[in-house]
Amino acid sequence: MHHSYFSGRFSQPRALFLVVAVAAIFVLLTGCTGGASGKNEYVYVAVADASLRDRVATVYNKTGTVHNGEKLVVLDRMQNKRFVRVRAPHGEEGWLQERYLADQGTFDQFQRLAEQFKSTPAQGTAMIEQQVKVHVLPGRKTGFMYMLDEKQKVTLLERRPVDRNAPVASAARDDRPKDSDDSSDDETPGNNQPSIWEDWWLVRDAQQRIGWVLGRALYLDVPDQVAQYAEGQRIVAAFPLDDVEDQGKKVSEYLVLLTEPKDGMPYDYNQIRVFTWNMRKHRYETAYRERNLAGTLPVALGSQEFEKEGTLRTFTLHLKDKDGSLREQMYKFRPPMVHKVYAAGQEPPGKTRAKATSSRSTT
Repeated sequence: MHHSYFSGRFSQPRALFLVVAVAAIFVLLTGCTGGASGKNEYVYVAVADASLRDRVATVYNKTGTVHNGEKLVVLDRMQNKRFVRVRAPHGEEGWLQERYLADQGTFDQFQRLAEQFKSTPAQGTAMIEQQVKVHVLPGRKTGFMYMLDEKQKVTLLERRPVDRNAPVASAARDDRPKDSDDSSDDETPGNNQPSIWEDWWLVRDAQQRIGWVLGRALYLDVPDQVAQYAEGQRIVAAFPLDDVEDQGKKVSEYLVLLTEPKDGMPYDYNQIRVFTWNMRKHRYETAYRERNLAGTLPVALGSQEFEKEGTLRTFTLHLKDKDGSLREQMYKFRPPMVHKVYAAGQEPPGKTRAKATSSRSTT
């Protein structure tokens, strides 16, 4: 029908004009999808689930559902109402609120994070307490894309304190507060609001996606028999050092890092304890404790040959001295004993309040 319409009812010049006009309109319409370069623009779903609409109105029909992390093609934008018309992976099309989406730049940042930290050793395992957003930088005001569900497990890689009232740009830096007993009342430069420090953790999920999560949304995976001895302190990480068998069951012995139960401290931990298992009393006991540290993650676990002692389990801490310099301190674990290890000729640093026992002490 369209073919006969053009060739039979109009004169040739008029028909030619109409063909050109239609072609121009086609170019304009296709340009809305691909842009001037002809390349598609992509966005990514940044909420758990969202419905596509057939129109931007109070009453609309649902044309499909998209899910967290899915890649969508942008077809059109409605700037005044902040809606985007998209095409889903299975071909459904519809309108979606812009606030439900992350742009290509945010996606690319997550890809770089995954590459940068793909080989970083885990510093612990945690459970998600409730559904939480995964951010590309630490801080509530930074870009986000992925969602983690309640009861989902993640591995912990790095901690960073962030001032909740600071500008977003500062989240890209490691702006740890200065050493003090409490930095919560500090004034933010150029801001009338007081500093409110929050701990953020870089985490890796089962799909190897990496991003920043608010610390209070995480529940550290530590055996209850060890956690009960925290004595009001916050357990930052727990590392299995050894396994023993008691009444046919395997029991792990742990290095545990602790700190004050508040966010924003200038160090990751300030105390360590080693818990060993008393097979006679069938309970954990403290084999070693050291306080007044300024420790920074990560902790490195390993093993080393020690002449007559044989091959022993070791762990190495990164500690900050009073002058701010960072040093490594190795410890060797010969159950139930823990001792510091110094290189030949190395003088021990200033005295610290440490407690090592030759017999197991009760916690």
